Amino acid sequence: MDPDRPDSELSEPAETAAELNERLSRLISRNADRLPLPGHGQTLARWRVLAGIAECDLALVKLYEGHTDALAILAEHGAESLAEHQSRWGMWAAEPPFARVMVTAADGKPLPIDQTAHSDDTLYLTGTKAWCSGATGVSHALLTAWQGEHQRLVAVEMDQPGIEVTDTGWAAIGMAPTASVEVRFHGAQGRLVGPPGGYLERPGFWQGGAGIAACWLGGARRLGRILHDKATRGGDAHLMAHLGAVDRALDAGAAILRQAATWIDTHPHANARLVATRTRTSIEHMAEDVISHCSRALGAGPFCRDPAFARFMADLPVYLRQSHAERDLESLGRALAEQSDPGDGETPGGWRL
Repeated sequence: MDPDRPDSELSEPAETAAELNERLSRLISRNADRLPLPGHGQTLARWRVLAGIAECDLALVKLYEGHTDALAILAEHGAESLAEHQSRWGMWAAEPPFARVMVTAADGKPLPIDQTAHSDDTLYLTGTKAWCSGATGVSHALLTAWQGEHQRLVAVEMDQPGIEVTDTGWAAIGMAPTASVEVRFHGAQGRLVGPPGGYLERPGFWQGGAGIAACWLGGARRLGRILHDKATRGGDAHLMAHLGAVDRALDAGAAILRQAATWIDTHPHANARLVATRTRTSIEHMAEDVISHCSRALGAGPFCRDPAFARFMADLPVYLRQSHAERDLESLGRALAEQSDPGDGETPGGWRL
């Protein structure tokens, strides 16, 4: 699949969860989910595919990114064998205070903390997982759950008793087809993946987190193309000024992602937290800038008459809220405050040329 020219069948966003699930299955059936792993020398190639699919359909890339992230995490923990051929994975790691999943042994007692991953011992899941994107269509899920106070990764087959995919917890208009509903576990079986803390405490966590920004860039790029198409047919000075601002924003965003990908491939085992946070906050700001300029340049017309424009304008702000806004900026600021020189060369860019 050419990342800059995705499948023409994906040119317009899916309208329903069923259509979205079918599109994901079609991509998987063509092995279009076998992306280079992050930090293995081709991170930018991976992100180009994410951005290309996002430019077609943000809801689809939400499911696709989760699926490919799950495959990358399984590989990072040496558990590739769990990913059966043509399986469709959800990656569910949201931990809101109102929803938590616990893991226990067969007798209902807590598992020993030294319980090894990939063992044949069956564990059981109880509780509720929130914001489970694609829950109605995935065959498997990789999710965070709790073993006492220790977070664990658990792989689950969805086609089994004890799993209830609800229709609650997702009232969004933007990204509606992702059907990111709550899933309830009533003693469903699962398998541990990796050690305690194996979701957050690995290089791939921040590498994958930076990759989300490539999806945001792809969504903003679609809006920019719509504005550009309008400008090629003529427009006043204000429209051209808005197009210039969008070009500036998208060009800068693409440069930031290219730089981050190069750093990750050069430092595959390093903690990419600062890189990922700087990248995500920069791309978030860029996307919000593009949304503002495109809406002001084009007015109410495409909101009301262009289905693709209306969908991207609804979907992208919801997707951007996967960011933590000022909390991420605070995290970035605190990390920089611990450095004697914010441009010390240990991370890409910094404040130096």
